[in-house]
Amino acid sequence: MSIQARRERERAERERLIVTAAREMAEADGWEAVTTRRLAERVEYSQPVLYSHFKGKDAIMAAVAVEGFADLAAEMRAARESASTPEQALADVAAAYIAFAERRPALYDAMFNQSVSLPFATPDAPPALHAGFDELRQVVRPVAEDDEVDLLAEVLWSGLHGLVTLTRGGRLPREHHEHRLALLLRRLAHWGDTSQVSG
Repeated sequence: MSIQARRERERAERERLIVTAAREMAEADGWEAVTTRRLAERVEYSQPVLYSHFKGKDAIMAAVAVEGFADLAAEMRAARESASTPEQALADVAAAYIAFAERRPALYDAMFNQSVSLPFATPDAPPALHAGFDELRQVVRPVAEDDEVDLLAEVLWSGLHGLVTLTRGGRLPREHHEHRLALLLRRLAHWGDTSQVSG
């Protein structure tokens, strides 16, 4: 292995360590507790070394968010591919999305609620963002009828995000969550039977 290749590998390993530490700290104590000073201490690098990889906390959060989008896309893809019908795929992808948000609240916040410098809905967006949205696009395509697939995927995403955010914030009572989700999906897919989407 050349010196240059070894340096690039070591740099990638340091970046991986920093991003992993940021995720762990945020999940344990929230994003407010993640500072470059605490991160540098956690990974045992000086702050200048940390800044040689990331411009600051915002750039670290953006890297965490990109990882989160890749993880979410993989989980939604697995849910879609294991379903036996398009209707069940829609229900399972929606359930996977909500489960991801509930299981990884700090990661979800980095992806959707924190201010990060990532381009959304443009060709310049990182591949992981495109992959996540493509899973929503794939799952609504069979039920889109005359609706534009991309817009319907945005409506699904908006509905799921709204349910996650309002329920987690205590604005919506948790005990009606399954019924709300079933109602959203039934309306989205023009279903008359909610049995396919009830938890």
